[in-house]
Amino acid sequence: MNRNTNKRIRATAALLALLLAAGCESGMLPWMGANAKPKRGHDAHTGEGSTAVMAAESSMISIPVKLAGSKGEALGEVFLSPSPEGVRIQGQAQGLVPGEHGFHVHENGACTPPDFASAGGHFNPGGHVHGTKSEGGPHAGDLPNLVADAQGKAKIDIVAGAVTLEKGKPHSLLKDGGTSLVIHEKADDYKSPPAGNAGSRVACGTILPK
Repeated sequence: MNRNTNKRIRATAALLALLLAAGCESGMLPWMGANAKPKRGHDAHTGEGSTAVMAAESSMISIPVKLAGSKGEALGEVFLSPSPEGVRIQGQAQGLVPGEHGFHVHENGACTPPDFASAGGHFNPGGHVHGTKSEGGPHAGDLPNLVADAQGKAKIDIVAGAVTLEKGKPHSLLKDGGTSLVIHEKADDYKSPPAGNAGSRVACGTILPK
C-alpha cells in the first residue's frame, strides 16, 4: 500500500468521523435521509420529552368512569380527557327514566349504594353557591342536565370548564381521595341549594387518581 493510498484512507476516515459527530448532534445519522426525524417525543440533545410532544401526548389521556345504579347494576360508562377549556366528559348512561336528570361532580371518590351519600356534596373547592342561575355560582362540579330518551339512554358529551385532570391543582378531579360523577333522579333547576332540587342519586361512578 503506497503513501497516497494511506492518505486517502485517513482522509476518508476523518470525513466519516465528522459526519457521525454531526449526526449525533442533530439526532440523525447521515444515511437516515433528509426527511428523517429524531425519535418521537424525545429531545435529540437531552433524551427528554419535548414540551410540544409531551403536551400532545397528554391530550390523549382518557380516564374511564363506570356508572353503577343503586343495586350495583351497570348504567353506562364515560371517559374523561383533557380539553383546552377544562375536562371533556364523553359516553353514555342507560337505564334512566326518560327526561332530564341532574349531573354533577361530587367531592369524594366513593360510590356506596344504595343512596351514594358517600360521594359527599358537590365538588366545590372555590366555595361558590350552587347553580349557573345563582349569584355567586356555580359549583365547580355543576354540570348541564342529561336528557334520557324514551329508551332511558342519555348521550353525554360535555366540557366541565371549572375543573382539570392535572394533579396537584386545587380544581383537579384527581385530588387525594378522588371525586365522583353522580346522576340524579330529576332535573337540576340550576339555582336551588344545595343540588338544584334534583332529587335522589340514581347512579354514581368514581374518579380515582392512580
